[in-house]
Amino acid sequence: MVFILLGPPGAGKGTQGSRLAAEMGVPKISTGDMFRELAAQGTELGLKAKGYWSAGQLVPDDIVIGLVRERLAMPDCDKGLLLDGFPRTVPQADALGSLLADLGRDLTGVLDFALNDEELVNRLSGRRTCPKCTATYHVVAMPPRQAGICDACGGELIQRADDQPESIRKRLQEYAAKTEPLLSYYRERGKLHTVDAAPKPDAIYAEVRRAVGLDGAGK
Repeated sequence: MVFILLGPPGAGKGTQGSRLAAEMGVPKISTGDMFRELAAQGTELGLKAKGYWSAGQLVPDDIVIGLVRERLAMPDCDKGLLLDGFPRTVPQADALGSLLADLGRDLTGVLDFALNDEELVNRLSGRRTCPKCTATYHVVAMPPRQAGICDACGGELIQRADDQPESIRKRLQEYAAKTEPLLSYYRERGKLHTVDAAPKPDAIYAEVRRAVGLDGAGK
């Protein structure tokens, strides 16, 4: 099975995707992790990609597609995989379709974790981070034992600049503008399954399992 995970920042697709990958026994592949892994292995494309991101530049599509091809050909993907953060555009989606066809595989489906903007702002603006050890908390959902102090190292927790409400809203607007064509692309092909990301995590995961057919009900 090959699934794509989509969703705005704060919707929980990373958490749910990791849980799904563990149950399915397949890798969850994010573009960032993939770039770092292949660069560490010293592959030609991995090192090219590293040159771009080290300079703060976007990695060109042709290199991204080449990296995805290399990663999908690895043995741990034989049983299936979850793609997190790729594709991001319709041209990338077209390229992924061609790549999967070349590998003799099909895209099983796309899970879009949907949540209204105000709830996303509430979730993200409540996030607090420890600059010393990078541990992350939430003032409501996962508060530290002592307010403002990291449980792990005792450092003072901060709110990152990009977790301020206005910054979050801007990011969400940019995400929606870039992603809507991609959602339409997969909706037209009957591949899109929208997951309500508002309930509690276990309820969300139950819907995810139904969507991918793990409970026998399928879509």
